[in-house]
Amino acid sequence: MIVLDVETTGTNPEAHSILSIGALDLKNPTHQFYDECRAWEGAKIEDGALAVNGFTKEEALDPAKKTEAELVAAFFAWAATLEDHTLAAQNVSFDYAFLCAAAERAGTEFPLARRTIDVHTLVWLHMTAKGHTPPLERHHSALNSKRVLEYCGLPDEQKPHNALTGALWHAEVVSRIAYTKKLLPDFESFDIPWQMKS
Repeated sequence: MIVLDVETTGTNPEAHSILSIGALDLKNPTHQFYDECRAWEGAKIEDGALAVNGFTKEEALDPAKKTEAELVAAFFAWAATLEDHTLAAQNVSFDYAFLCAAAERAGTEFPLARRTIDVHTLVWLHMTAKGHTPPLERHHSALNSKRVLEYCGLPDEQKPHNALTGALWHAEVVSRIAYTKKLLPDFESFDIPWQMKS
């Protein structure tokens, strides 16, 4: 399974660009990918998105960086070395849509699995199986990244958000939810809450 995080210039995969991709192989978490690119020419760049991922507008447009097409080609080449091409992330449909749009812009076939695993869904199911009621806001699930990490006994992600650190946090959540098992050395000191109570 490829646990990933994609940082972008906004939320619309047709109008905005990927800026970075972070990923790791859940089976072998030391096998990681991180790289950055410049926004494709004409892509919209939203200040709010840059505030989340920490890129400046100058960094987003840096001509010395790879193109978006070169970045997704490098990511697909890395992924091709893995046994399992299933993508997992918090709100995985976002990352998936951006990778598909970038591949289409590059004229590249999308080589990864179309079936995905959403971290939000895993945590929602785990909570309900344990007899907890997932939080609601404005009549829909409020299990954002912060609440997911809290439920799994993990600290907040560092700010600004980085694609690789995002992928590491997501992978730790997947491991704890799916296997009740710690995954990464950085999180070894953080107990799994439902292990402590059983």
